[in-house]
Amino acid sequence: MMEDFDIEGEGIAAPLPFLLWAILLYQARAWILLVMAGASRQQGDTLLRLFVPETSTFYVGLVMGLPALICMMLSGYRQRFPRSWRVCRVSVIISGALLCAWQLSQWNREALESSPLLLILTLFDLLTEAALLTMGRLKQCFKQ
Repeated sequence: MMEDFDIEGEGIAAPLPFLLWAILLYQARAWILLVMAGASRQQGDTLLRLFVPETSTFYVGLVMGLPALICMMLSGYRQRFPRSWRVCRVSVIISGALLCAWQLSQWNREALESSPLLLILTLFDLLTEAALLTMGRLKQCFKQ
């Protein structure tokens, strides 16, 4: 299973695991929302207000999603820039931990009673952190 990342010793990297792409897309969710809002010119402002009522929350999401976005862009060049690719894992883990800490600081009784979305997002962030830290296949794909 771990040998999948170097096909027959030819130095050709196998495709990255689907779970890694799902984690990166999840962590870059604010950037995806920004692209969707920019693509729909008339409803862009409405989309942003619907999904992110507070602009400060949106800006934090953009900053915390930047390492995942950079990691997605570097994925095609992981053999050319192996050090940068290894640093991507650490930066995604750190940004995810900071996002979890920030979300936990936003918890209060009124926010959790009005919408369970903050709780669900925090749980998903904790699951992605656990996957990045413990799953051998995800660890191995950053060691190419």
